[in-house]
Amino acid sequence: MSTNKKTLQKRRNRVRKALRRNENTRARLSVHRSGQNIYAQIIDDTMNVTIASASSIDKDMKSKLKSGSDTKAATEIGKLIAKKAIAAGVKEVVFDRGAFVYHGRIKALAEAAREGGLIF
Repeated sequence: MSTNKKTLQKRRNRVRKALRRNENTRARLSVHRSGQNIYAQIIDDTMNVTIASASSIDKDMKSKLKSGSDTKAATEIGKLIAKKAIAAGVKEVVFDRGAFVYHGRIKALAEAAREGGLIF
């Protein structure tokens, strides 16, 4: 495994360890971004089930968005995941940014999810 992958894995594990220690009763809003797309999932770790998911590769979003790799796409995904989570009965979540810095697309998605009604 390359040094960069090891560093990312260590950071991801550190973030998830802190989430498990602090908030183990809420669902988790997990975010992943790639060079071309962004993905979000609401996960219930107690039952090991995905409650809701949204990504920039969904058919609805692909037609709406010019690109899946900008902050506009992240904002749209944040609004969509908030709407789906509230429809599924989830209002409070913990934000799992994974190995990504809270900046740019990750921050845009989080702020849009908050505006959509999620509490974290």
